[in-house]
Amino acid sequence: MSEKITSRSQNYSEWYTDVVLKAELADYAPVRGCMVIRPYGYGIWENIQQALDWRFKATGHANAYFPVFIPYSFVQKEAEHVAGFAPQLAVVTHGGGDELEEPLIVRPTSETIIGHMYARWIKSYRDLPVLVNQWNNVVRWEMRTKLFLRTTEFLWQEGHTAHATAEEAESEARQMLDIYADFAENDGAVPVIKGRKSGSEKFAGAERSYTIEAMMGDKRALQSGTSHFLGQNFAKAFDIQFLDQDNQLKHVWTTSWGLSTRFIGAIVMTHGDDQGLILPPKLAPLQVVIVPIWRNAEQKAAVLENTNQLKTALAERLTVKVDDRDGVTPGFKFNDWELRGGPVRVEIGPRDVAQQQVVLARRDTGEKITVPQEGLPSRVEGLLANIQANLFKRAAAFRDAHTFHLTDYAEFKTLFEGEQVPGFILAYWCGNTTCEEKIKEDTKATSRCIPFEQDGQPGRCIYCGAAASEKAVFAKAY
Repeated sequence: MSEKITSRSQNYSEWYTDVVLKAELADYAPVRGCMVIRPYGYGIWENIQQALDWRFKATGHANAYFPVFIPYSFVQKEAEHVAGFAPQLAVVTHGGGDELEEPLIVRPTSETIIGHMYARWIKSYRDLPVLVNQWNNVVRWEMRTKLFLRTTEFLWQEGHTAHATAEEAESEARQMLDIYADFAENDGAVPVIKGRKSGSEKFAGAERSYTIEAMMGDKRALQSGTSHFLGQNFAKAFDIQFLDQDNQLKHVWTTSWGLSTRFIGAIVMTHGDDQGLILPPKLAPLQVVIVPIWRNAEQKAAVLENTNQLKTALAERLTVKVDDRDGVTPGFKFNDWELRGGPVRVEIGPRDVAQQQVVLARRDTGEKITVPQEGLPSRVEGLLANIQANLFKRAAAFRDAHTFHLTDYAEFKTLFEGEQVPGFILAYWCGNTTCEEKIKEDTKATSRCIPFEQDGQPGRCIYCGAAASEKAVFAKAY
């Protein structure tokens, strides 16, 4: 099966699409720009949900749900917000065979409708903070789409909080970005840079936007999660006020933050190879696949009996599947599960049954080792932990090897000449939007973020040479 996948070096974009389709993560829907997430791909999303949901609840957030339809007038209340989303809005004008009195927006994000509800719910400082998250779908009418990375409809979570002070809201926005980074690195094995978006790249309607940026296998950047300090923009637009302890009526301070099914694309592109997916064990729908091997009916009975015993022992701690399909060879099964990125494969044949051993094959390195069946669950758990750590270490080393610290703009431009994708460029930037636009015009590179971690030394803007106090990450991005 792996022979049918375009190699990454030949055409990275086609490789990505081949892997998503052939590993049965998703398929194209009949509506342009939409996708069907298949069970194996949805299994990854379920694990992402679980990994984030407990983190949210541990920090005091509760899940709720808000409607997919939003009155058109709501979107018009926050000028910057409507301007930012206008080209992507899907508008419903008819329902039940009749023209609607007011058009409805199919939810592109929920700040407006949640702002409307918060204005009804929040009356006193005693009602604050409000810490709400929802798991839902949103629709943004994209012109250029790619499975998981950019689709007209996608799944995500979006958190929306309201606070009594700007300091509390700022702390919340930063806390949630830290949660995203912790999840990305410890569960997804995807190294990220935490930072602040530039004014031109921030969320429409936000005061400040924060992001985690990851480097994909083709050295492009992928915005993998964002958190926004919204200030009082939506609070004033929807008149969300509370009576404070000083008996003064004040507007709340709000945040929003989200991570979507785009992160599945990040996993594919960060870890995958020419054989297909390589899934981090913590997010893999199936951590262990057992492939029993036999030549005749007698061998089959003995091998399957031993296989089921092993499955029972392993399934107490791990997600396990036995691939006992008839009509296909063991080699076919090995290739199939390499394509699907199963972290560990357990091979067991008649000789292994007789000697009470198995062969363990790890997907990340391809290494095979023969081990005793006794104590297998603990051994496999240790191997999975090693794979998880190795995937992160390997991805971090790749990113570091393709990160450049530059001070000369001519060198900067040379790295991005033509279709070249050098990786991440760290360079001083004065913060002037004109410089940012000129860099993009010259190189097609955008400012991904201003990293939180700075060396604290002053410098000169990579483009104009003016004094600059911060470095920015520039890259070509998805």
